[in-house]
Amino acid sequence: MKRPFVNITPRERVGRVLVGLAGAIGGLVLLAASGGTITSVFAVLITIAGLDLLVTGALGHCPLYRRLGHVPASLRRSA
Repeated sequence: MKRPFVNITPRERVGRVLVGLAGAIGGLVLLAASGGTITSVFAVLITIAGLDLLVTGALGHCPLYRRLGHVPASLRRSA
């Protein structure tokens, strides 16, 4: 399997990992403490969003950026 190219700057990668980790942990805490169905659904959505940010930050590849054709200026100059 070919690894996708990096299309996220190093600063954005760190930010995505940190925010994603906080979102995933916060969502799991909310899920454990939630009592209602709606609260549980929102907690699951927060957890999934956090995991998405965590994975895209760790890989350095954002599928949405690729689809939109976005490449940060700092990565365009080095390529």
